[in-house]
Amino acid sequence: MAGNSKRKGAVRKDGSKKGQVVGSGGNRRRGLEARGATPKAVDRTYHAAHKKAKAATKSVAGQRSGPRRKDDGPEYVVGRNPVVECLRAGIPATALYVMSTITADDRVREAIALAGDMGIAILEAGKPELDRLTVNGLHQGLALQVPEYRYTHADDLLADALAAPHPPLLVALDNITDPRNLGAVIRSVAAFGGHGVLIPQRRSASVTAVAWRTSAGAAARLPVAQAPNLTRTLVDWAKAGCQIVGLDAGGDVTLDEYDGTGPVVVVVGSEGKGLSRLVRDTCDSVLSVPMAGDVESLNASVAAGVVLAEFARQRRIAGV
Repeated sequence: MAGNSKRKGAVRKDGSKKGQVVGSGGNRRRGLEARGATPKAVDRTYHAAHKKAKAATKSVAGQRSGPRRKDDGPEYVVGRNPVVECLRAGIPATALYVMSTITADDRVREAIALAGDMGIAILEAGKPELDRLTVNGLHQGLALQVPEYRYTHADDLLADALAAPHPPLLVALDNITDPRNLGAVIRSVAAFGGHGVLIPQRRSASVTAVAWRTSAGAAARLPVAQAPNLTRTLVDWAKAGCQIVGLDAGGDVTLDEYDGTGPVVVVVGSEGKGLSRLVRDTCDSVLSVPMAGDVESLNASVAAGVVLAEFARQRRIAGV
């Protein structure tokens, strides 16, 4: 007892009692409390397993969506009928890929013969390689490589049209985003003696493999120019002496009334959006195509073809 009493009353050199200690305020107790289950390694962002799983997810997503084509580079026309059509039209292709295990039919044999006659490289490829090149895998064993289209400068397009023996006949596209419509317009412009096509540089269909095919080879013969600002380019062309004519169902003049024998630029809008406001304000006239029945509007490429055919008829009669 005396020993215990002595230890209890003991003091340190600084005069404080040994029994008096500063408390932790409960920190030690809270630090020992359970924090729940430890997260899995793949759920910890700093863990190597998480990074590995993330990389694997990206790889699977890339396989599902297929390889992305670069903005600059070749495209591919795929499928036996489309490839044969392009080769018949004389599209300037650079290579024909033929699947090594393909079962040759008349279309395959014709494609190989046409490519050989045109001096196009014929390359044998396995199915996995063709699947990667063509993204969707619907190649039927044939893929035709089409080089990136080289656009004409808008100023050069107008200068060449002005220097031609006949008055300029040009088509500008506004709000046309379907490459098939672009290809069809190119084909119509070439068929009716037009000098070229102008498209916006942004938010517009471009001359892709689909447009190549739809144009039936006309894209190889007819110049297409891109305008960084379509409205500004049309204003410049108007100053050079061209009449800017927009197509719209609610136009102020009909095709029957319009004289298309002079220098003219036909501006075609989409079937849904029509002409944008700024482009419409730039037009000297807005032209409508007379129609019978309850049809409200025509497809953009069809409307362009109708107008171009009429202007070509007028020019033949006038001898210009």
